[in-house]
Amino acid sequence: MRGSRGTRVHVVSDVHGNARDLARAGDGADALICLGDLVLFLDYADHARGIFPDLFGAENAGRLVELRTARRFEEARAFARGLWAGMDRATAIEQAVRKQYAELFAAFPTPTYATYGNVDIPALWPEFARPGTTVLDGERVEIGGRVFGFVGGGLRTPMRTPYEIDDDVYAAKVEALGEVDVLCSHIPPDLPELCYDTVARRFERGSSALLEAIRATRPRYALFGHVHQPLARRMRVGVTECVNVGHFASTGTPWAMEW
Repeated sequence: MRGSRGTRVHVVSDVHGNARDLARAGDGADALICLGDLVLFLDYADHARGIFPDLFGAENAGRLVELRTARRFEEARAFARGLWAGMDRATAIEQAVRKQYAELFAAFPTPTYATYGNVDIPALWPEFARPGTTVLDGERVEIGGRVFGFVGGGLRTPMRTPYEIDDDVYAAKVEALGEVDVLCSHIPPDLPELCYDTVARRFERGSSALLEAIRATRPRYALFGHVHQPLARRMRVGVTECVNVGHFASTGTPWAMEW
């Protein structure tokens, strides 16, 4: 830590393959916090980027984005099933994710404190997390005299992304944290202004358990990502400043906290 100069922490979320900027995200900070979604499966803005277009091309990726954006999820799944027919889907995805994780975890500075996003595959993280990277989920850590609590993953949705869990399991992880100074999660608390994506034109799932914890334990900050173009990037709930620290993939700039 930087002693009399105080402590500075940089926070990122929704990295989605941006290893180049991730390698610089900790510059000038005592620690980096990453709130998940390292993997880039499908870029809604650039249909040529991600695992899906690498396998099936940008045109097919664009069609899948079109169906999902129109909330035609069953059609989207049927379309994707047709493309995957005859392929070992699990093996192809795991190989592509491993390639991305190797590059992204190598870019993490020391120390990094990270939790999972809904598109991450937690079972693979121990293989790539090096000394200096601490993975936390339903756990706490002290940085510069402040207690940070971490809750990874997302809640179940029609998108069926890899790390979606039941509401009660998620709530148990939130409860296990107790009182913290900074509540760190991938998804936002369940408030319309924080959950609505203005470009995708839909509400993403937020957590009522996070919102209840904020109201009950009154942390200084609640930090999260997940919603890439939110209606509100920050708002106050009581004494707690709720801040969306994504979308790192497009900005390449971490959110900074200093005290």
